Parts: sequence; C-alpha cells; structure tokens
Amino acid sequence: MKKIEFSLIIPCYNEEKNIPLIIDRLKSRLNKKDFELILVDNGSKDHTQKAIKSFMNKHPSLKLVSVKKNIGYGWGIYSGLKKARGEFIGWTHADLQANPLDAFKALDILKKQDSERKVFVKGRRYGRKLFDKLFTWGMNIIETLVLRRILYDINAQPNVFRYDFMNLINEPPKEFSFDLYMYYIAKKKGYKIIRFPVYFGKRIHGKSSWNTGIMSKYKLIKRTLDFTWDLKKRIKQEKQIN
Repeated sequence: MKKIEFSLIIPCYNEEKNIPLIIDRLKSRLNKKDFELILVDNGSKDHTQKAIKSFMNKHPSLKLVSVKKNIGYGWGIYSGLKKARGEFIGWTHADLQANPLDAFKALDILKKQDSERKVFVKGRRYGRKLFDKLFTWGMNIIETLVLRRILYDINAQPNVFRYDFMNLINEPPKEFSFDLYMYYIAKKKGYKIIRFPVYFGKRIHGKSSWNTGIMSKYKLIKRTLDFTWDLKKRIKQEKQIN
C-alpha cells in the first residue's frame, strides 16, 4: 500500500449541505495519491452519509468513517484519527467557518520543522465577534490556571501533527473537550506549539449543534470545567504512580 503523507479528518454531524462545499474547497488536493480526506459521519440524522458516498467514486482519496450514534464531537474526531494512515495527521471542522485548506498551511509549517522535533501546529482565529472572543478568553484563563499551562484559543482549527503523537493519546474525551485535551497533551509532553492566523467566518449552511444560546454556552462551560478538573486529577494520579 502506497504511503500516505497527509490524512485530514473532518467530523460531520448533520452537514449534508456542506459536504459538496468541502469537496469543492479541497478538489485541488483530492486526486493526489499521497493525501486522504476522512469524512466522519458522526451519527448524523440527515443525509450526510449519502452526500459523502456520492463523491467517493470520483475521489478515491475520500474515505468515509461511519459512527452509528453521536456521542460527541471528540469521539467523531477520534474515530477518524484511528483510521488515518498519514505520516502527518490533522483535523478541522465541517462548518466551513475555517477554510479546510488552512490544514495544508499547517502542514507546510510542520514540514519545514526539523523532523526530529516534537511540533504541534494549531490555528489562531481572527474575525470573530467580540462576545465570542470574551467568552473564549474567560474560559482560557480558567483552564490555564487550573492546568498550569498557558492555553489560549483552544478550539481554534486546524490541528496538525506527526503520526507518532497518536501514541500519547489515552482515553480522550468524547465531547468538545477533545481540543483542550489534545492541546494540553502537546504542551505537557514538551511539544513546540506553532500558532498561525486563520480567518473565522460565518457558518454557510446548517446550524451549530451546541452554540444555540446562553443555556448552551452554560452547558459547554460546565462540561469543559468538569473535564478540566478530571484531567487535573488524572495528572496528580500519574505523578503519584511515577
């Protein structure tokens, strides 16, 4: 089997209308033999899977991973990561608020680094509304204080790293704390974190599965903080064992 250079994972939950747009954005890359695009149907209730399948005959580098029941954003990403064959691996969102081609900018940055260096490349968003930025800053301050690592714009996309980073993953969260977990692990293991600017625009089709108002933000805060404290407990237990 020919070696794959780059695997890009995109979790999709009810993104039927965005699938053709994702394919169109990545069409210049889809016919390259050293690239695979893994679209994860993360338990969608619409025709996301059908939309993905409609492009698979035309684009052999397009792969489908099907998750029967949606149990979280993080599980969708992790399901795709486990199927990746690339020397370099990354993920981004299906809502197109960030251009999926940004993942290739991250890849270029990573490839320019010394191959022996531990590097994790992550986007840094601009173009967001003030309220959303304030919300993010508040969460970042709390997580930085609790985990004692400087963490900012945690949910920014894309995220790209070498395959061997996968060996560090141990029981990752199944929901939105997945980005926090991966970012934190990279920091904890001494990876060089490289951030680069990524424009963050409006969603084109569909609606967010979580950002639907004040209550949804409250629930996200609670879930994230619960995971943050659980992660801190795990860190203490690992130190005691070692």
